[in-house]
Amino acid sequence: MKTLRFLYPDQLSNQISSLRDLDPKKDIILLCETLDWFTTVKHHKKKIVFILSSMRHFSETLKQKKWPVIYVKLNEEDNTGTIIGEIKRHLTSKFEKIITTEPSEHYSLIALKNLQNRLGIPIEIREDNRFLSTHQEFQEWSKSRKELRMEFFYRKMRHKYNVLVKNGLPEGGQWNYDAQNRKFPKNTLTIPKPHRVKPDSITEEVISIVQKYFDDHFGEIEPFYHGVTDIHAKQALVLFIQERLQYFGDYQDAMLLNEPWMFHSHLSGYINIGLLDPLECIQAAEKAYYSNLVSLNAAEGFIRQILGWREYIRGIYWLKMPSYQNSNYLKAKKPLPDFYWSGDTKLNCLKQCVNETKRNAYAHHIQRLMVLGNFALLTGIDPQYVNEWYWIVYIDAYQWVELPNVTGMILYADGGLLGSKPYAASGAYINKMSDYCKSCAYNVSEKNGKNACPFNYLYWNFMIQHEDKFKKNPRLNMVYSQLKKMDIERIEAIKKDTFEFLKELSNRENEPYEN
Repeated sequence: MKTLRFLYPDQLSNQISSLRDLDPKKDIILLCETLDWFTTVKHHKKKIVFILSSMRHFSETLKQKKWPVIYVKLNEEDNTGTIIGEIKRHLTSKFEKIITTEPSEHYSLIALKNLQNRLGIPIEIREDNRFLSTHQEFQEWSKSRKELRMEFFYRKMRHKYNVLVKNGLPEGGQWNYDAQNRKFPKNTLTIPKPHRVKPDSITEEVISIVQKYFDDHFGEIEPFYHGVTDIHAKQALVLFIQERLQYFGDYQDAMLLNEPWMFHSHLSGYINIGLLDPLECIQAAEKAYYSNLVSLNAAEGFIRQILGWREYIRGIYWLKMPSYQNSNYLKAKKPLPDFYWSGDTKLNCLKQCVNETKRNAYAHHIQRLMVLGNFALLTGIDPQYVNEWYWIVYIDAYQWVELPNVTGMILYADGGLLGSKPYAASGAYINKMSDYCKSCAYNVSEKNGKNACPFNYLYWNFMIQHEDKFKKNPRLNMVYSQLKKMDIERIEAIKKDTFEFLKELSNRENEPYEN
């Protein structure tokens, strides 16, 4: 049976399920660059270069294997501009079947199933074997739980893959060492340079294409230094294990001026596009621990991000879509401030994180959660705007990964399905975990007034505003106990400062920001 094997742009793996049992004499692989993939939201320019160059390099590796490939470039005259259009265009009468791996996003799966209903030949949609849990497995686990907490799913996955487990018990006697991962680095600590790859002729050509077709998109293209092959991705993994993992656990929450990369792995972009196998990363970290190269809290912290959080987030996405994308438990409705695009703000923490995102298409998880996300939560920005922004700006962002992170973890817009409490914080947290506050126009130690850090009064205003929803949350007992002790003058000052700050923001943005 002659089969068309279709690959989505983020399925660049030789071991992807759609290529299993491929017959080079009968089958043809179809890989397409289409405008719809890059303009569903207007992705960061650097992200588009990364995906396009990775696709072209992957196509070359398939051809080197003597596998038959049809590769459609973005600027080809007959390109229809859509994934579905290209499948239909290349589906000639010689094909009797289409085989593909399930797309990573819900809207793409719906489009594929709609196509299947219109075609005269079957489409076999295979499970995505780049993930370590299946939809069915997550659904079965969720049925037995009142609360879908990541920690318990993570333990299940540790058992399943026997990772950092001995005789059914966690290595070191604990499942989670997150409490040890909140240190702030000393001035004498040297942060290694990240893995970098010099652009080759294929990448240089792609850069020119992106400059032509996506010039109005967010972000900076150059310098471009990301790897674009599975070999580059494996090199980045090795370098992380050798140079960064030993400090990753201790300092994974820390933020420093002009140090966007810190001790993080920067591997998620490679994993999410298929160039790096998640289990390979997990096993490399586990091996480093058992070889006494890194501490347990470092290895476990990294493994938890992949085996725990990544799998859990994907499970939540498919369990709750499509209704999940409309969640807005706190009824937030404000627009996204323009400084999320420009970096033009007096709040130094936000300025640093936005500008680094603009340059690198990257910010680590605490920058995303406790600075950029925290501000969006405290000021009541509409989840639709926040979700779109996160999906656009990060090289590792796809809807399946950013939507639960933003809606659930950052904005508490799902009402606590994902997180047991809102991740709201005052300026004290940012000051504790960064050196941003030292060079800020605001004073983090002041609670109220024009010179006070806005996070300080925004935090308490948020708690006052949503007291009806949060006062019975046991994890916020201490917060509301403190709030009860505040005198009326302090409460009024909090409300007044919040109003004035949002009013000023509204005047700058020419949008309604009333409290």
